[in-house]
Amino acid sequence: MHWYTNVLKNYVTFSGRARRKEYWMFALINFLISLALTVVEIVADLSQILTGLYSLFIFLPSLAVTIRRLHDTGKSGWWFLIVLIPLVGAIILLVFMCLDSEEGTNKYGPNPKSAGY
Repeated sequence: MHWYTNVLKNYVTFSGRARRKEYWMFALINFLISLALTVVEIVADLSQILTGLYSLFIFLPSLAVTIRRLHDTGKSGWWFLIVLIPLVGAIILLVFMCLDSEEGTNKYGPNPKSAGY
């Protein structure tokens, strides 16, 4: 759970690097929370107000951790815009998110793996 809260604490930190574990643990917990909110909405016969509010709340942290993850692979955060290419863009971004960290320090900072997370 600390991976999720660390991302929330750094919700506007677009500089630096985020390792795969930080990104994917955040994505997993984010998915589980969204799923739980959807179930609550269905059971309580609510419109999508809870998931909509949660999506607004989580937008900046998600964007920040994605950009930091791209930095970890040695790519600029602007590569995030590749998702605008239908279908292919999302697949390419998924591949980038799965790539291993660049060894050592790159222009975005030191390797977070060497920090001992």
